[in-house]
Amino acid sequence: MRHKSAGRRLGRKTSHREAMFRNMVTSLLNHGKITTTDAKAKEIRVVAERMITLGKRGDLHSMRLAASVIREKDVVSKLFSTIAPRYKERLGGYTRIIKLGFRQGDAAPVSLIELVEEEIKPGKVKSAPVIVKPVAPVAVEAAVVSAPDAEEA
Repeated sequence: MRHKSAGRRLGRKTSHREAMFRNMVTSLLNHGKITTTDAKAKEIRVVAERMITLGKRGDLHSMRLAASVIREKDVVSKLFSTIAPRYKERLGGYTRIIKLGFRQGDAAPVSLIELVEEEIKPGKVKSAPVIVKPVAPVAVEAAVVSAPDAEEA
């Protein structure tokens, strides 16, 4: 039974797995997106979202906690100065996982994990631009004349 054993082991020892996650999260925050397997992407998401939450807090203790995971000083400063303020109003869900298909060599499922750039608002649908043709002046006058008749009825 798997009680109280959360997380994926990914066929690696603990130290190797933690080092891999630290390197991948550093790359994700540095580049904005990385391509990896589905299982690794799902595990990286947890660490990356925690780092962004630390960045949103913005105090010295949070910076030191983030620096203990992120391996490059310039990525830590980028997290606190540019990435975290972008998600100031967002309560979570800073990353997105997009399934890309299967890898050629071993048929492993591959995904793209990226930082969410903008908030998607429900009800606001983007459509193709509509080309408006100019209307003849006679048709405009007819539409204006017919509008008051519709209001009286």
